[in-house]
Amino acid sequence: MFYALSWFVVISLLALWSLTAWALHALAVWTVSNAGALSGAGTLSLPAWLSPWVPPELVQAVTQAMAALGPWVDSLLQAAPALAGGLTVATWVVWGIGSVLLVLLGVGLHLLIALWRRRGGGSGPSARTSLAAG
Repeated sequence: MFYALSWFVVISLLALWSLTAWALHALAVWTVSNAGALSGAGTLSLPAWLSPWVPPELVQAVTQAMAALGPWVDSLLQAAPALAGGLTVATWVVWGIGSVLLVLLGVGLHLLIALWRRRGGGSGPSARTSLAAG
């Protein structure tokens, strides 16, 4: 009974792990694929409600920094859709490592239950024979 329960928990965790990996992969691929639409980072401006609270020197320094970084950010965002294939490989690797660890957890639980039953903790035949011999 304990064996079935432990493997049921491990299989449920594996299903949850697979669903999580799939959902995060779908979200990451969607984000990376649509990153090219975000180009034009140099055109950002300060909201009107925040203007009175920020010193003009700081606004000018940030605007100059954004103008200098704008082309670099645009090139990264244009190249981002090509990274979607790498995300698929990374997701499979992470999912595989997590799955192997979950199966090892199941094997460890199986061995722990076997050891517990062998030492007389279970209600198996060895526990009954030790009571009859005593």
